[in-house]
Amino acid sequence: MSDERTTGIVLRTRPLTETSLIVQWLTADSGRISTVARGARRPKSAYHGKLDLFHECELTFRRSSRSELHMLREVEFSGSLPGLRQDWRRLTQAAYGVALIEQTTEADTPMPETWELFRGFLATVNAGECSPLTVFALELRHLEVLGQLPDFDRESLPAGSRRLAGRLREAEWGAWLGRAVAPEIVAPLAGFLHVFLTFQLGHLPKGRSDAIEMGVNPPLPGA
Repeated sequence: MSDERTTGIVLRTRPLTETSLIVQWLTADSGRISTVARGARRPKSAYHGKLDLFHECELTFRRSSRSELHMLREVEFSGSLPGLRQDWRRLTQAAYGVALIEQTTEADTPMPETWELFRGFLATVNAGECSPLTVFALELRHLEVLGQLPDFDRESLPAGSRRLAGRLREAEWGAWLGRAVAPEIVAPLAGFLHVFLTFQLGHLPKGRSDAIEMGVNPPLPGA
């Protein structure tokens, strides 16, 4: 089987052996994949400094015919998001994004829209202030990609909350940062998404409460 090459973002890593790692990626062409990085835990590994969380890399891997665990062959580091390491609140929101993607997607399934969506989300969290609106924007846009977006015209939400949902889906990433939005507009949307995601997914992705509470005082309903 020939090698495949793609661009990916490191979602998770965990030890496999004393010298090797399992690295989970979200990739541009192959969706969410898991790879074995042999020797990555050795001090002088060629992977040293490349396989950190949320690093973007060009990777080459050989697909397994027997499992979802593929063999990582080569990695070229492309870029990092230092803001996530400087602020635990940003890291918390980024980690929730991973949990949402993992819970709602299948491994080894191409999903270019999700790839672009997640890149935009991470860049916004990395560069801007922590806002629950960024989390809501990810959820709304991801629901749309999955074909599960609710018909807000038929939901009992205030008109201002419905308009906010539309802006979060359609605006450029981060366009809402630094703009004051009245709590009476944000709170109904927050509560609605809490209930809707619970119904659609069976249970909320891990870390959602912490992610949307970042920078919010008092906490939003449903957090």
